[in-house]
Amino acid sequence: MLLPLYRYPSDTSDLEWALLERLRPTPACQTPKGGAPEKWPRRRVVDSIRYIVDNGAKWRALPADFGIPWRTVFGYFARWAKAGVLKRILDQLRRRLRLRGSRCPWPVRLIIDAQSVKGAETVSKATRGWDQGKMINGRKRHLIVDQDGLLVDLLVTPADVQERTAARILLTRLHAEHPEIVLVWADNAYGGEEFTTWVQDALGITIKVVPRPKDADGFVVLPKRWVVERSNSWTMRARRNARDYERLMPHAEAHIQWAFITLMSRRLARQLRRTEAVPAAIAAAA
Repeated sequence: MLLPLYRYPSDTSDLEWALLERLRPTPACQTPKGGAPEKWPRRRVVDSIRYIVDNGAKWRALPADFGIPWRTVFGYFARWAKAGVLKRILDQLRRRLRLRGSRCPWPVRLIIDAQSVKGAETVSKATRGWDQGKMINGRKRHLIVDQDGLLVDLLVTPADVQERTAARILLTRLHAEHPEIVLVWADNAYGGEEFTTWVQDALGITIKVVPRPKDADGFVVLPKRWVVERSNSWTMRARRNARDYERLMPHAEAHIQWAFITLMSRRLARQLRRTEAVPAAIAAAA
């Protein structure tokens, strides 16, 4: 399999690709319906997408080193996001990391938070809003993470959407898939008797608000909440996420998912590299 002529920091290592290759969607030519064989190696496609996300480049500015037309790479990006491929990859990577950390495969205690980011001129008026509290015109990212800060689910909305409104959608969706969730830590924006009572009665989930100390001055590290704040900073390390440029909100969510796929696959690869399972993992994926 041919690889790019030049290696970039965002490219997958051999061990990372051994992990991701198993989780990739089945090519159409290998399905019962059939289809034409794919022209471009999947690893090169993944490296191209990760380059855009990590470096914050335009799709049209994809380096020629990858040898793939940018429209082809964007097509994979959009199709995989729409088909739920990224969520399935994230779920499997998070599951393996939790098992290696002696945790249960699926978390039952989560942390939720929202982050407003500025929207570029490519963000339409219909999908952006004004966050009066943060004084930001753009979109709001609602993240739910586990106790290790690993992404569980997310929702991108206009910045004027209230946290409780987005949380209703996220928690309802999560409860339908995983009714074992029992507790969610949050900040004051998710408080209020009406909302917390609805979550408890309808979903069986307890919302526990971690308040900021009244006498606090400046930045204060708060129990549990610091985990999701760190996850927000991990998101921003991928420069494409430093600002929202996407015309479609599902594509904005996909960029965040790709940032966490990179983070989680690298973390898992580092753990495996310390063991004797490295040759076996690469051989099994060959």
